[in-house]
Amino acid sequence: MHQDPQRPRPDEQPYQSYEPYEPYPPYQAPQPHPPYRPDPPAGAYVPPHIPGPPRRSRSRRAVWTAAALAFVLVLGGGGFAAWKLDWFSGNGSSVSFGKTPPPAGPGAEQGTGRAPASPPAPTGDPDVRLATGPASEFKQTTKLDDGTIIAKTRLKGAKSGFEGDVWVWTPKEYGEAKYAKSGFPVLIALPGGNGFPNNYWADRSLGLQKAISEGVQAGTSLPFIVIMPVLNPDAKYYYDGSDIPGQPKMGTWIAEDVPDFTRANFRTYESRDGWAFMGSSSGAFVGMKQVLQHPDRFKAVIASGGEIVPDSPLWKGHQAEMDANNPEKLAQKLIDTGGPEVYINFQIGTKESGKDRMTQFQQKYAKGPVKMTIRDIQNGEHNGWHYVRGMKEGSLEWVSKVLKGPKPETG
Repeated sequence: MHQDPQRPRPDEQPYQSYEPYEPYPPYQAPQPHPPYRPDPPAGAYVPPHIPGPPRRSRSRRAVWTAAALAFVLVLGGGGFAAWKLDWFSGNGSSVSFGKTPPPAGPGAEQGTGRAPASPPAPTGDPDVRLATGPASEFKQTTKLDDGTIIAKTRLKGAKSGFEGDVWVWTPKEYGEAKYAKSGFPVLIALPGGNGFPNNYWADRSLGLQKAISEGVQAGTSLPFIVIMPVLNPDAKYYYDGSDIPGQPKMGTWIAEDVPDFTRANFRTYESRDGWAFMGSSSGAFVGMKQVLQHPDRFKAVIASGGEIVPDSPLWKGHQAEMDANNPEKLAQKLIDTGGPEVYINFQIGTKESGKDRMTQFQQKYAKGPVKMTIRDIQNGEHNGWHYVRGMKEGSLEWVSKVLKGPKPETG
């Protein structure tokens, strides 16, 4: 969308305080994970320098001495803890969400990501929907400090025909026995910018997953399953999360294929009471549009630094289809038909532009079934670190009050 650094609005200055998100380079040498930062650093994250090999050969004694010293530093806490190093993190290994990991060692059965052959039957809440399959194969991409895992899989959308990557994170509660028969709420997290080939919410340095975990402990957040799909089919254009005629069906991908994939692999809820979006910039627009367009499927959205109207250049010559994906027209239609109720929580940094558009949208459409709030992030700018801070300061609690959470088994 036009507020992303890559696509500035013609009458505004692009956000320039920080460089656009760039994915980590391909694996070449063990690197420590970047630490959690609630606010962005002065510049992009730069891993500590690891010296290359010396120009002259060293004696065998010197080599062994250096190796022994490094080993002692790791064990003694003087260096990076072993669990923070990529070669111990398990990245690339199979992940089975919600199940006890298989034993390690030669001959051990490897996790496949498949659901148990006989899953426990849900009790109490008829809205609970157990994983239906077929199960996807997940590979770990990141391990967080609390031991939870972010993993990636490849999804071929049965309804859109689009194939892309999806990242997933489940909270610790998802694997606890007392919740084995319970559904969990789903938060579909959409990035800004190109949204391809990565989803930057899967980067642990932004702290989204940690914010949710801390909120669960503090009693201010539900333990959400976080689903992080790619937003666009390429980095050349942006597609407004919509089915633009003649283009990949990204609206169907987000609204149908991604939720179907989630239901196939995780314990969720049948009703919309367990489904919400969050997004930043262009992802905020897509999340808000999906909630207004499909109020029977999704109930709420946290829209950060959000956009209001579709503006992809690919809409040219397709005015009727663009109108059908315009949040202004969708909100008015929902008001005219009387519901169902949807909930929109805008987040906007006090150091970024765009609040006037949010305020105008709220004044015109926050009526009847369309419930709307605007949260100011003090000293906030157009970036994920500050949007996560806004979520910690209140937006996570807001969406947690709107959706339903898991219920532990009693007795």
